[in-house]
Amino acid sequence: MNTKLKGLLLVWLLLTYFNVQSQTVEIIPSYGYQFGTKLNYGNNYIKATDSDEFGISLGVEMAPNYMAGVSYKHQGTEMLIRDRIVSPTEDRLSDLAMDWIQLEATRYLKNDKIKPFVGAGVGMVIFSPSNENSAIVSNDLSSTTRLAFSLKGGINIMFTDRVGLNLQGDLLFPVEWGGIYVAAGSGGVSSGASVSSTTIIGGFSGGLVFRIGN
Repeated sequence: MNTKLKGLLLVWLLLTYFNVQSQTVEIIPSYGYQFGTKLNYGNNYIKATDSDEFGISLGVEMAPNYMAGVSYKHQGTEMLIRDRIVSPTEDRLSDLAMDWIQLEATRYLKNDKIKPFVGAGVGMVIFSPSNENSAIVSNDLSSTTRLAFSLKGGINIMFTDRVGLNLQGDLLFPVEWGGIYVAAGSGGVSSGASVSSTTIIGGFSGGLVFRIGN
């Protein structure tokens, strides 16, 4: 089963659980823009480029103005490399999928038609490289899973009690990114060694809000 299906399966199982509990459930499908990030090692670097992203979040109202839930976010981007041995000028290394699955807590700051909110989460991110540049990469790069945290803030504009518009910004913190690359040398880049670092990835999105239940 691929990464997207695993993430969507997890979302579906949690949605089923929330419905069984007969609580108010909030479903937010979204689409947006995710900024890239850059990892320096010495005078060299690897970076993930900006790209679009899509996702879905599910929450259950645990108390007035407090939601607990899960979110899934997918970003499909490219990895670029500049390395004095392998590629002294910036070149494409591979495609890269980032799949973020987070357990989240959300606090609504106002209970009205316009509902500003803040939230935080903890979970994992799955880095999945593919379509490697054979001129640089000497063997297939492997996928890795990393612990990750998230912060979010935004506003829900409710058209009715059940349907509204979601606008939000996100900050995503993988504890490490890297580890799937880079071993630079005369044989090219391989997955036999790694360069890892913390980083922050920001983005913004818009979507629809659906509230179901009590």
